[in-house]
Amino acid sequence: MGNRRIIEAAFIVSWTAGVCWGSGCTQDPAAPRQDVSPADPVDAVLERLNKTTSQLKSYEAQIEYKYSQPLLESESLHKGVLYYARSGGTASLRVNFDTRKQDNEEEQKYAEHYIVLDGARLSGPGRPLKGIWLAHLDYQIKEAKYYQLAEPNDPNASPDLFELAGRNLPMLGFTKTQDLKREFEVELVKPEKDAPKDLIQVHLKVRPNSVYKDDFVSMDFWIDQKLWLPVKAVAVKTEPEPPFGDIQEIKFLKPTVNKDMDGKVFELKIPGGFGEPEIVPLQKDRTRK
Repeated sequence: MGNRRIIEAAFIVSWTAGVCWGSGCTQDPAAPRQDVSPADPVDAVLERLNKTTSQLKSYEAQIEYKYSQPLLESESLHKGVLYYARSGGTASLRVNFDTRKQDNEEEQKYAEHYIVLDGARLSGPGRPLKGIWLAHLDYQIKEAKYYQLAEPNDPNASPDLFELAGRNLPMLGFTKTQDLKREFEVELVKPEKDAPKDLIQVHLKVRPNSVYKDDFVSMDFWIDQKLWLPVKAVAVKTEPEPPFGDIQEIKFLKPTVNKDMDGKVFELKIPGGFGEPEIVPLQKDRTRK
């Protein structure tokens, strides 16, 4: 993948890993909306998300990922399915994109899969892999690549996939409130008159001295108050140049939470016609400290 594709992959994996930034996963879907404390609504939302994240065991949802380039007046839209499961202190994540729509063209079949799992499950004869890895399968060019995300026994690497992802992108529900406010100006956005009443929008404006200042201008998250599940996330990038930064958007649709999931969904099989996977060791300079 080129630099843009690597960044896209990091964004997809990190924010799909964050599908439960604040998932109240044990709540009944029909439960009434939980009001936010009026004393400090920003902290109340963030702490609520942090408190409930640990309850997530499995998650499946339809996913839509859109990459917009305002300067070029161009955009692409990928659609697929997200799978996540956590058991025994380890987590697995898979995103299967099945279609792509480019600008005004018709939607086409376009298979591209991302899988995050322990390196032991990717190892082959003479190819031992350790740590946490991202496997990327591109069915158009019949290419497989394995990207190392964390080394084994790394004292700075969390065994939890969400927290690991948060080292590259802020994760509502995993990033501590004080850390988030150090990097961003955080506010709740007053909903428009006709906006759904069950959604909370959290706006993050990157501070001038933030570790994210070279990558992003701002980020927005929309959270469903009934389930405490995210429905959308949008990030405005600094490149190619403000105010025409590229825009990345992810939507989560029809989620299924904490239901039995067949572990086979995370199995990785290189299809016939693919070459040997390319192994890409960890790029330490790309990881937030």
